[in-house]
Amino acid sequence: MNKISGILCLLLISLSCKAALAQPNEKAEFQVRASEINPQAKEHPEIGFTFTDDKGKPIDMQHAAFDPRARSRGQLVIWLMGHNQALFDRVTSYGLHAIQPHYANRWFSLIDAKSRDDGTSLGKIRLEAATGEDFSPLVEIPQPDGMKARSVQFVKWLAEKHPAGRWEQFLTRDKNDLRWERVIVAGISHGSTTAARFAKHQRVARVVMLSGPRDQLESWQGFESVTPENCYFGFTHVLDTGWTGDHYCRSWQMLGLNKFGPLVDVDQTPFPYGNSRRLITNGDVGNNPNRAHGAAAPGGSAVKAADGSLLHEDVWRYLFTHPVGRTGDPVPFDADCTMDLKN
Repeated sequence: MNKISGILCLLLISLSCKAALAQPNEKAEFQVRASEINPQAKEHPEIGFTFTDDKGKPIDMQHAAFDPRARSRGQLVIWLMGHNQALFDRVTSYGLHAIQPHYANRWFSLIDAKSRDDGTSLGKIRLEAATGEDFSPLVEIPQPDGMKARSVQFVKWLAEKHPAGRWEQFLTRDKNDLRWERVIVAGISHGSTTAARFAKHQRVARVVMLSGPRDQLESWQGFESVTPENCYFGFTHVLDTGWTGDHYCRSWQMLGLNKFGPLVDVDQTPFPYGNSRRLITNGDVGNNPNRAHGAAAPGGSAVKAADGSLLHEDVWRYLFTHPVGRTGDPVPFDADCTMDLKN
């Protein structure tokens, strides 16, 4: 009898644990490999775009999350860089859904220097990596392997596997595309640059650019944008070499962000930062430019208070949720930002 009682107790404990995991008021997180959910997905080793690394470890893992405890904003963040748990924790707490698709983002170091610095190639490769359409003669990324298609497949999988998450709200009626007017594209560094290039081509709800965009010899930042200029938001640390080298200030001005307010030091000006689209920080990063490059995103490199808490919580909430219709007043180009970096 004691043995039977023990088994019954274990069964009850197991059932209660499963029930707890299924509670609708808990944050939901998902991981799945791109190669598992899309039979059309293929590897492109010539640009470092593969499903596994040299040791056979999967590198095509995709992440998604949403938090039903937060009031839904009906928008989807597509994060164009490696998974950042701290960032996902925050954007989901704002009421946003979030995904991180596996797409071609390792090609940069594999492009020869002449093409890399010719003033046009990087933007074309970024657009092909994002769309899967033929924009560059230097790479061949078919439609199923573009960020767009992989994001669509991921959201379709999420909608099927977790209907309670209401992922279907981001799909078109025929489920062949995303409702891009509900999408926020975001990234840091390389990812923020691709996010901005993509938003020039595809209208989205918002662009969040952390430590970027770079492509300091390119002209695409000045192209006409189908995404309204006031929907672009930038944030960087002033010790980041992309800032000290005038890469970011150049891109921000070419994107037209000076039309919506001056540069704002978030450590000196409180939320909502004059409704500006150009935010900077000079917070303590130990005078380390490498840490400064990562400090724009929540995580280990972020600027911290004495108690270890992160100082820029209001900034991240602003970047992802501030109403795009609220802007600062236009200002001239900053005279100390070099716009021609080719010489």
